[in-house]
Amino acid sequence: MELHDEDGKTLVRLARKVIEEHVKNRVKYRPTKEERERFSEKSGVFVTINEIKDGSMELRGCIGYPRPLLPLIDALIEAAICAASEDPRFEPIQEGELNKIIVEVSVLTPLKLIEVNSPLEYPKKIKIGEDGLVLELEGRTGLLLPQVPVEYGWTPEEYLEYLCMKAGVTPDSWLRKDAKIYKFQSLIWEETPEGEVVRKELPHPKK
Repeated sequence: MELHDEDGKTLVRLARKVIEEHVKNRVKYRPTKEERERFSEKSGVFVTINEIKDGSMELRGCIGYPRPLLPLIDALIEAAICAASEDPRFEPIQEGELNKIIVEVSVLTPLKLIEVNSPLEYPKKIKIGEDGLVLELEGRTGLLLPQVPVEYGWTPEEYLEYLCMKAGVTPDSWLRKDAKIYKFQSLIWEETPEGEVVRKELPHPKK
């Protein structure tokens, strides 16, 4: 799917509408015919909700679909509702919080298995500021979006350790030969505190 900045702005504004309709009226947003036609292709997508607190941003909810199982418009609607009300780490968002949140949408490329001869090769095959990761091990799955290691300043090794913890396994599990690690990239758009929507560019760490 080819997406431009205007599409990204539309997706973020749609996610905002979905969240507000769910929180205020407990109804599910129904997309227009034009919205459904434009975003009919199946795609992975995540909706992240941050809250402005004391001049800084704190995570308030993040849910999505890593694999292209649904048309983008449907995946976006489901992810937005779940991020606002079903993220197990947080209480559901209340109406009084709606003017304090920042909505971010990440549209994912298909997952690609990282092939290595030895698990020790993983850090060299991961680009911070570009790659998101998924770990599958023992029936457990963990996912971290590409913006996460940038925000926390992680090295590739730290990124892999936190990915393992996200999956509920020990931090060194990425060294196991039965672990499967996938990478993907994201197109990211987010609201600004002023209410605009902009493309989020991730900085690459200096070598």
